[in-house]
Amino acid sequence: MSHYINTELKPFQAKAYLNGEFIELSDADLKGKWSVVFFYPADFTFVCPTELGDLADNYAKFKKMGVEIYSVSTDTHFTHKAWHDSSDTIGKIQYPMIGDPTGTISRNFGVMIEEEGIADRGTFVIDPEGKIQIVEITAGGIGRDASELLRKIKAAQYIAAHPGEVCPAKWKEGEATLAPSLDLVGKI
Repeated sequence: MSHYINTELKPFQAKAYLNGEFIELSDADLKGKWSVVFFYPADFTFVCPTELGDLADNYAKFKKMGVEIYSVSTDTHFTHKAWHDSSDTIGKIQYPMIGDPTGTISRNFGVMIEEEGIADRGTFVIDPEGKIQIVEITAGGIGRDASELLRKIKAAQYIAAHPGEVCPAKWKEGEATLAPSLDLVGKI
């Protein structure tokens, strides 16, 4: 996998399912705000609905922080609608569910599993300028946690607003940050 941090979002166009409608989305829709592009292997599976449901349960917290969620799988937008309509867990989703049946978006982010035609579990946080600030890839059987993602985004937003400061391990909003300097070397 190539290095993605601080790289520009690659162009894409896609159809998505959102709140009872099919919509068109592109990379331009992600710019100007914080975005999470959340790849998962497939609709109608096992770990995926738990992750997407967790995001849905925490969606108001993401929105309050100015963050939009975009879930992406290689399923079509039609399949997303069918899953949304048939699952109580997925029925809670109020964020766009992007269809990537050609795998273009999955390849753009380097998460396409070519031999299976599905995406890895990849999470990408994109800043308002369209640059990737956080990348997380997990094995297929390992579900992700929305609360940990929220914490990481708060840290990314903090350091974006406070140049010269960094957030230490386990940092939470309101806690002390660090200002890297020669004086700190060997003292932490």
